[in-house]
Formats: sequence, structure tokens, C-alpha cells
Amino acid sequence: MSLSRKRKKELEKLQKQAGSLWDAQQVLVGEAATVAREAGRQLGHYSREQVAPQVQAGYDRYAAPYVDKGKKVFNGTVIPAAGAVVGSALSVWDAANEQRGRLASGRGVSVPVVVPTKKGIGAGGVIAIILGVAAAVGVLYAAWQTLRADDELWVADDPLRAPDA
Repeated sequence: MSLSRKRKKELEKLQKQAGSLWDAQQVLVGEAATVAREAGRQLGHYSREQVAPQVQAGYDRYAAPYVDKGKKVFNGTVIPAAGAVVGSALSVWDAANEQRGRLASGRGVSVPVVVPTKKGIGAGGVIAIILGVAAAVGVLYAAWQTLRADDELWVADDPLRAPDA
């Protein structure tokens, strides 16, 4: 296919314009990336200087007392109860092993003394559950208080306008 000189010149001119436009777009994209990096850096500063202290203050005010109470209940009630359960299970295991050994050696069956066990969760378990739920509610409330009224933190819905030339 043969093109006239005029068409070749027009195509070369169009190709130069497209190359120029491409170069301008690359510069614009580079500047936009620079602005985005700076915005991210500023957001990090704002988060460390403004948001994190408010979240920490809300946690300290609303949730920390319940978390501390929950830790005390956990360490004072749950762990000793779990230790008792594990100890009882190991005692049963030892008794079963001892009985198996007696049967194997032909000494007969011995009847172990059965100690009645408590049934139900008890007052300590109920208190631990209530405090755990209260701590979870406190954390959720602190997060909600922190995030609900900070309208300045959110990005505007309308796009930015280009500066007037």
C-alpha cells in the first residue's frame, strides 16, 4: 500500500503528537504517585498523632477496667478450675492403669471410692462469663465512640477540582 507524501507527513505529525501526549501522561502519573506517597505518609503521621491516642484513651477509659477484671477472674478462677479438672483426669487415668495392672497380675478387682462431683457451672463461672461479655462490649463501644464522630477523617465523595489556569 502506497501513501502519498501528504498522508505520510500527517501520520508522522500524528505520531509525534501521540508520543508527546504519552510523555506528558507519564510525567503526570509520576507526579500523582508522588502526591499519593506523600498523602500516605501524612495519613500515617495523623494516625499516630491523633487517632491512636484517642483509641488508647477510649480503651483505657472503657475497656481496660473490664479486661483487668477478666484477667483477675481468669487467673483466680478459671486456671485453678482447669488445673483441678486436669488433676482429676490424671487421677482417673492412674486409677485405671492400676486396676488394669491388678487384673493382669491376677489380684482381682478392687472397688474405688467414688467421690461425688459438683454439677453445673457455679457462681465463679457465671461471673467470668458476665465479665468477659462486658469486656467485649466495652471494646466495641470504645471503637464505636472513636470512629463515629470523626467526619474529618473520611475522604470526601466529590472529586478534587483541577486548578484554574
